[in-house]
Amino acid sequence: MSTNGGDSLFPKPQPQQSGIKTVLQYTGIPPSWLDKRPKVPSRNWLIFLSVTSAITGYYFYDRKQCKNIRQEYVDKVKHLSKVPLHSMDLPRKVTVYGSKWPADEDYDRSLKYFRKYIKPILVSAAVDYEMINGRRHGDLAERVSNDIKKLRRLEAGIDPPPMNVMNLPTITPEAKRKRQLEGGIILVGRATFKEYMAGLTRGWTEGLEVVDKEEQLARVLESDGHFDEPDVELDKNLSFGDDEPIPTASKLAPSKSFSPFVSPLLQTPSSPTQTSSSPSNSSSIPSDLNTPPATLPPHPPILLVSFTNLIGLTYIPHMIWDFFNERHKVRAGAEAAYSIIVGQTRPMIGNSSESAPAFAGEIPTVTEPTPAHAFQTDVTASPTDLDFDKEAESYYKSSLVKSFLSDLEKARESYYADLKKKLETARALARGTRDPSKEEKNYPPPTEVELRAERMKKELRWRGDESGWKIIRPEAATAWDDRFNGVLNVYTRPSAEREADFQAEAQAILEREKSREQEAEHN
Repeated sequence: MSTNGGDSLFPKPQPQQSGIKTVLQYTGIPPSWLDKRPKVPSRNWLIFLSVTSAITGYYFYDRKQCKNIRQEYVDKVKHLSKVPLHSMDLPRKVTVYGSKWPADEDYDRSLKYFRKYIKPILVSAAVDYEMINGRRHGDLAERVSNDIKKLRRLEAGIDPPPMNVMNLPTITPEAKRKRQLEGGIILVGRATFKEYMAGLTRGWTEGLEVVDKEEQLARVLESDGHFDEPDVELDKNLSFGDDEPIPTASKLAPSKSFSPFVSPLLQTPSSPTQTSSSPSNSSSIPSDLNTPPATLPPHPPILLVSFTNLIGLTYIPHMIWDFFNERHKVRAGAEAAYSIIVGQTRPMIGNSSESAPAFAGEIPTVTEPTPAHAFQTDVTASPTDLDFDKEAESYYKSSLVKSFLSDLEKARESYYADLKKKLETARALARGTRDPSKEEKNYPPPTEVELRAERMKKELRWRGDESGWKIIRPEAATAWDDRFNGVLNVYTRPSAEREADFQAEAQAILEREKSREQEAEHN
């Protein structure tokens, strides 16, 4: 490149830099970053930032409201935790029942709902709790029924009271019963409510005989023929000499069914009348004690808590709605806990026509919000408490409702089809009619006794699931007995007068505690 002799090149003067930029250029920051000027984001960035900030803001707003709602109800009841308790007294204790939601392998989902939304308020009020859960359908009904029968046997004098071996000071049965009545019962979900009512009805209706379910089922399975051998002629050369290690029933002529769960005395041939008799010999209980009572003793009040468990791809929009609206569940759980702490009750309305008109206008229950109804605490459409939370049954998986019993039957048929081959293998190896294969030596197949025990377990589970499903299925009505009228009560939302009295009591307790603290400081 050529230049004229008289021309000279001078560098362009740089603009004067600010003090901050002059300092930052020595820190290693690229100069291009220091010369950046803010500009409006592109359209795509604006859409992304707007959506992200809106979703994030709504999430944090919902969680902040959850904290505020929970703290509001904690402040209402925390004064009860400041009431002094005698060293020999026990705090109030409520019993919480939960059951398995259909088609959910997580059987304690209802109790997780209790621990997350109801428990914090109870803990703030120093209210103790005991959780009872059914792992399979029908377990809760069976437990409630057995507990009531045990209570009836104790009161009738059939069973002796529990012994105090260590001779420690314990509460009397009367004080224990009084504590149960003052505590209350919490039922989470409609399935739990149905099972509890079925167990309650069964416990106050059936006899007091103690029935061994395994022994009773063993009697039923004796004649089903699955473990009978085919009618074959015995080999004349078959020896039962000293070389026979264990004489088994399989070496005899067509065997009668054998059960390891029935004692040898019960396996002897017996008359039909002896076979049909109860294992516990019901004649040992006088008829006047074995007859269900005409009137029932007082029962603890019941708190009905709605619960819906969303399962399946079709409910993903509802799950998203629930995730961003936790505050409704928090409020519903807090109000449920507040209702049982305040303790205002009303009679439960059943099928009887005597009690329905008196309270048909108002049946307040604590209902969990769903996308269809954001929050609801008063259900006035139903004239009876037996229809409590019935809309939750519409969230059951439709495929399960249609094929629950048929699936059980298919599983039973498939098991018995495989059982025949396993039984032939077990008997052949036990008799020595063939040598075990290499795989059978490494992994011995189950013996006949093990197969019988396995069949007993499976039959117990199948029959339990079948009876439990008949209780909770949507078509089944909730169990009810007319003797429950006037005995069963439910917690309701406190009235304005009752809430005013409760707050006045809280204020008095706080003032008394404050004066006590001031006296302690002066001393």
